[in-house]
Amino acid sequence: MSELKDLYQLITLPKITDSRGNLSFIEENEHVPFDIKRVYYTYDIPSGAERGGHAHYEQHELLIALNGSLDVILDYRGEKQIISLNKPFNGLHIKPGIWHELTNFSCDCVLLALSSCKYDSADYISDYSQFIDR
Repeated sequence: MSELKDLYQLITLPKITDSRGNLSFIEENEHVPFDIKRVYYTYDIPSGAERGGHAHYEQHELLIALNGSLDVILDYRGEKQIISLNKPFNGLHIKPGIWHELTNFSCDCVLLALSSCKYDSADYISDYSQFIDR
């Protein structure tokens, strides 16, 4: 049986620093452990707003706070973990089957998400009681 710690991974992306600034990059199947099918980002999140609040049947996601910060609350079978994302070279890989809520966004947060699937509403478990009963 899986445990929460088996369903997510913190990934440190390459960071190149010189007098011109910093550069980080992502290569599919090198830094991201899945094929990237969709890329999206959130920004201008209102104070106190929350996002996420779902799990996926199939989809893997990699979340990166490109600017600012946020907290990701992970939940699996009653075990919870809060991960703070606040560096543009750190990513959080969330595997299928884990409930995740995004909260505590800084006013300047820009969150990049890389997904293993194109959008499909049937892949989302958005009802927490349904998630718990699985």
